[in-house]
Amino acid sequence: MKIYISVDMEGIPGTFNWEHEKIDRPSVRKCMMDHVETAIDEILKSPVAQDLEEICIADSHSNGDNLFYQITARDERISLISGSPRPEYMMPGFDASFDIVFLLGYHAGTGAMKANMDHTYSNSRIQHIWINEQPMSEALINAAYAGYHGVPLALVSGDKALGAELKPHLPEISYVCTKEGVAKFAAKNYSLARVNRELREAIRRALASKNLPIYSFETPIKLKIEFHSTAMTDVVALMPGTQRLDGKTILYQHDDYAILFNALMALVTLAYATGI
Repeated sequence: MKIYISVDMEGIPGTFNWEHEKIDRPSVRKCMMDHVETAIDEILKSPVAQDLEEICIADSHSNGDNLFYQITARDERISLISGSPRPEYMMPGFDASFDIVFLLGYHAGTGAMKANMDHTYSNSRIQHIWINEQPMSEALINAAYAGYHGVPLALVSGDKALGAELKPHLPEISYVCTKEGVAKFAAKNYSLARVNRELREAIRRALASKNLPIYSFETPIKLKIEFHSTAMTDVVALMPGTQRLDGKTILYQHDDYAILFNALMALVTLAYATGI
C-alpha cells in the first residue's frame, strides 16, 4: 500500500492567522509537525503497516518549507516533498500508484463565512474560483486530481466550515474537525487531546474503508477564475487558451484535468506579476 498525505497549515489545530503562521514561529511549525506525526503513528500501528510500501508527505503550505526533515526518521518508508515552485502544487509526485489520499490541515474555500483563513490558492489574487460552475476549495481541487488518477480521497482534517463544504460532495470521507472559525482571523481551536483522538479514530476508519468513491469532473472541464483586479486579469489573459469573460474573470477549458490542474497554478502565478 502507498499512502499520500498533502499537508496545509491553515486547518492545523492551534493556528488562527497568517502572521501567526510565519516560518519563524516555531510553535506553529510544532503544531503542524505534531498533527502529521500523530497521523503517521496511527498508520504505522494499523494492520496496513505490514503491507505498507510508502507514506509520501507533501509539505503544501506556502513555499513548502514548514515540515522538518526529521519527520522521516520514524520509518524508512516515509518520504517528504518540500520546496517551491513545483509542478502539481499541493499534490507533487502523485500518480496512480498510490492507493489512498489524506489531506491534513486544510481550510474552507474563498468567501466561506466563519471560516478561519478562508481562501483558494491565493487570498490576495483570487476572488472566486469555479470548476464546471462548482465553487471550489483547495481540498476539492486536489480530490479531483486524485480522482483523475483513480485514487480516492479518504480523510481530511480542517476547520468546521471546510467540513460543511465537503459533505455534499464527499460524504463518505472521514473528516476531523480541528477548530471552528470565529472570524477570518480568529478561531476556537479544539483541545489537542480531542483532535488527536479523533484523528486516530478517523485514520482507522479510512484505512478500513472499502469502495470509496472517486471524485472527478465530466469533460469538458471549465475553470473559471475571478481575480481581485482588472490589472491582474490583464496579465493572466495573455496566457494562450484563456478566454476573458469580463474585467476580472477568465475561462480556461481543457479535457485533461492534469493539464488544467497545472494551468490553475500558472494563472495564479501570472496574477502575481502585476506586483499589486
